Amino acid sequence: MKVVLASGNKGKLAELGELLAGAGLELVPQGALGIADPVEDGHTFVENALIKARNAARISGLPSLADDSGLIVDALGGAPGLISAHYAGVHGDAKGNIAKLLSELQGVPSERRTARFYCCLVLLRHAEDPQPLIAEGEWPGLILEAARGSGGFGYDPVFFDPDTGLGAGEMPPEQKNPISHRGRALAVLKARLADWIARGAATG
Repeated sequence: MKVVLASGNKGKLAELGELLAGAGLELVPQGALGIADPVEDGHTFVENALIKARNAARISGLPSLADDSGLIVDALGGAPGLISAHYAGVHGDAKGNIAKLLSELQGVPSERRTARFYCCLVLLRHAEDPQPLIAEGEWPGLILEAARGSGGFGYDPVFFDPDTGLGAGEMPPEQKNPISHRGRALAVLKARLADWIARGAATG
């Protein structure tokens, strides 16, 4: 099945491509089809993922896969949340976003720096698909007091995984990807994919 990947984020594209290898999907980045990101004005991650998936499916005429994800920090009441990508004001400014996050958490002790990455994936057969495949994943951890490692993207340099004792930015992709929020969401999606495709064929 040829599927449009509704994202322009290079880090996400790389992760999704690696994690979906062998899933029976031929992924086409939306940028290769001249599709720009839509305005994400939903009030939840699910709504924003649907907006992106519908936009890519409507323009391309193909099935589409969208991801909406973010960082949720308990001590900040769930911020940056939906505005994770532009927390500091400019979309995709990872250094600025991290600087603002660390500033907001200045003086907060380690035991109160709990956080989680969250990912929602939406797969649509077409723009008006009434029964999308929705998969969610979470990655619990802590926010470090300073960046560690040079890998990953986004908030990875300041996210600490207690289970491995490593920061997300210190992990090679083959270690990070399966345990990340995106990897966990994709595991759910892949487990349900064959039934979802078969159901679409039966009803379409």
